[in-house]
Amino acid sequence: MGKISYRLVFNRNNKLNAQGKALIQVEAYLERRKIYFSTHIHLKPNQWNRKKCMVVRHPEADALNYYLQESMMKLEQKEMEIWRRGREVTLEILKQELNPEKEHSFLSFVREEIASSTMKESTRKNRNTTLQLLSQYKPHLAFDEVTSGFVHDFEKFMYKKGLEMNTVAKHLKHLRIFINAAIRQECMNGQNDPFRGYKIKTAPYKHVFLLPEEVGKLENLKLADVGPSLEHTLDAFLFCIYTGLRYSDFIALSEKNMVEIEGNSWIIFHSVKTGVEVKLPVYLLFEGKAWQLLCKYEGRWKGFFGLKSNTSVNYDLETIGKIAGIGKHFTFHSARHTNATLLMDQGVSITTIQKLLGHRNVSTTQIYAEIMGKTIVKDLTRIP
Repeated sequence: MGKISYRLVFNRNNKLNAQGKALIQVEAYLERRKIYFSTHIHLKPNQWNRKKCMVVRHPEADALNYYLQESMMKLEQKEMEIWRRGREVTLEILKQELNPEKEHSFLSFVREEIASSTMKESTRKNRNTTLQLLSQYKPHLAFDEVTSGFVHDFEKFMYKKGLEMNTVAKHLKHLRIFINAAIRQECMNGQNDPFRGYKIKTAPYKHVFLLPEEVGKLENLKLADVGPSLEHTLDAFLFCIYTGLRYSDFIALSEKNMVEIEGNSWIIFHSVKTGVEVKLPVYLLFEGKAWQLLCKYEGRWKGFFGLKSNTSVNYDLETIGKIAGIGKHFTFHSARHTNATLLMDQGVSITTIQKLLGHRNVSTTQIYAEIMGKTIVKDLTRIP
């Protein structure tokens, strides 16, 4: 047996995915036979130089080219390792040695897919949550077991765990992404796509927000004697009502985001979810109440922004809501909805609210206008 030769191949199947991208693979060639190893990197055709076999015109071109060279080096190192053990190297042995589970384990594939991706950290966490649910439901899952029946049963499993419809839908969409990746990389047969003809059910999203009088009840609460944890949660929640911050953006804040412009206090940050830069004039918003809270925690900002998990915070808010006598269920994200509806109630233009919330499209912000309209109609119909 001779030595295996390796090269990078782009778009071997001459087919682009829905994003107009194709996979880069490492081709291993030995004695007129070839096998292919995925690099998990997808590019647009204009981002690949076929002659030089390298990534071009990509913001992470250098890092990706380094990763691709590393991928080929790992294959060569594994080949040498097999030789040193005195075994004859074949393409099949190389493939088996590199990833003994991949032929049969869908979960191993998903784990590797998430780990090697360039997705945002928030997206990675969401995908890992889906992976955890899959592992709980079926710890050992072969590719050929991922059928339409499996999808149905996995859906039932999530409902039994008490997950809401839209949460179940989110995890099913992640599962569909994993399956599509496996099909693209020829680990699964596209003709047997489990989601073909399968409709993911969703419920209309309810934007829960607090009315001005309910916000007033929270502002008047004295929780210092009840416990510092509840007081911290309440202050963080009110801060996000005044600023419209998401939980992910709040816990990512630090002193460097506090900026003074012409003697006035601003918060400037890039949204964790969208990457959009947001500039908030905290000295103007809601009479500077957010800045007053920052002053309360001056010298302890790291602790203030170091809020516990979103789930734990929502449990705290349930308790706080009962203490305040608010007869509705609300979560930390309700602060953002409350911010938008209160600003709209004050007559702030929708384009300004769009900028304050960091929405890419005004159509997203328009949802709050529709909510306010429905609320006004509902309130007016109560008047005798």
